[in-house]
Amino acid sequence: MPVSPPKVVVVVPTYNERDNLPVLAGLLADLPMPDLHLLVVDDNSPDGTGEVADKLAAESPDAVGVLHRTAKNGLGRAYLAGMASALDEGADVVVQMDADLSHPASVIPAMVDTLLTRNAAVVLGSRYVAGGSTATDWPWHRKALSAWANWYVNAILRLGVKDSTAGFKAWRAETLRTIDLPSIRSNGYSFQVEMNYRTIKRGLTILEVPIRFEERVNGTSKMSIRVQLESALTPWKLRFGRRDRRCL
Repeated sequence: MPVSPPKVVVVVPTYNERDNLPVLAGLLADLPMPDLHLLVVDDNSPDGTGEVADKLAAESPDAVGVLHRTAKNGLGRAYLAGMASALDEGADVVVQMDADLSHPASVIPAMVDTLLTRNAAVVLGSRYVAGGSTATDWPWHRKALSAWANWYVNAILRLGVKDSTAGFKAWRAETLRTIDLPSIRSNGYSFQVEMNYRTIKRGLTILEVPIRFEERVNGTSKMSIRVQLESALTPWKLRFGRRDRRCL
């Protein structure tokens, strides 16, 4: 009997991404993956991104879904809501990626193939393995900050992951259940680090495939001072904070 393709749900949080979202939806629709679905998690974007998402869903109801949230309360909360919804809908693989076109959609098939054919719990789209790179138009200090952030996280938590702050990932559904999503505490970009930490502490394997990370063209970055502070403190909280039996 033929084997059915895995159900892959791509979770994309949005806030003021009305110009980028249709482009991303088109790129995903063109991928040679027969059971690929886009789930947009919109945080009540004032620029009308939610309405754009609803239009995409109306045009392709079998491929696009929308989860509307009433307020913007962090990237981590948006991802957790989308991941929980994807699991409820029977996803075999959950892909997380940004809406700003910085993550190359064309690499998703390779990420999913690596996930399913090797002993991996999650596969990262990595800037810092052989063949990967950051945006060429990044100034030197931004490249240095990104490299330092990864060194900082690994120095504290010893994850053994080249791109520990990566936000482009393909997860097995059972991995997300194992690491207990409802108990995740981090919210901003440090959410990525806590998810990796919980995976490693469970004795599961993280693999990385190279990507070229691009700078956004439309819209503005959501990185605030508060988010940066949380990102700096989270590794220390994970290492020296109260042990959580649910993630160990």
